[in-house]
Amino acid sequence: MPRELKSKDEFQKLLESATEVRVAHRGDTSKLKLRTKKALYTFQMPADDAEAAVKGLKVPVVEV
Repeated sequence: MPRELKSKDEFQKLLESATEVRVAHRGDTSKLKLRTKKALYTFQMPADDAEAAVKGLKVPVVEV
């Protein structure tokens, strides 16, 4: 089961250890899925913020 993140700070910390980021757009919101070696984490945010958060990442980004 994926673990849901509640804050943007947790999301930013886990981005450093992520091996892949998947982005699923759903209307006004986007769901970001972070794959790490230990677990899968999900985080929901507005679509505009998601584009800015994913831009310039060193890990592969997959649009779903």
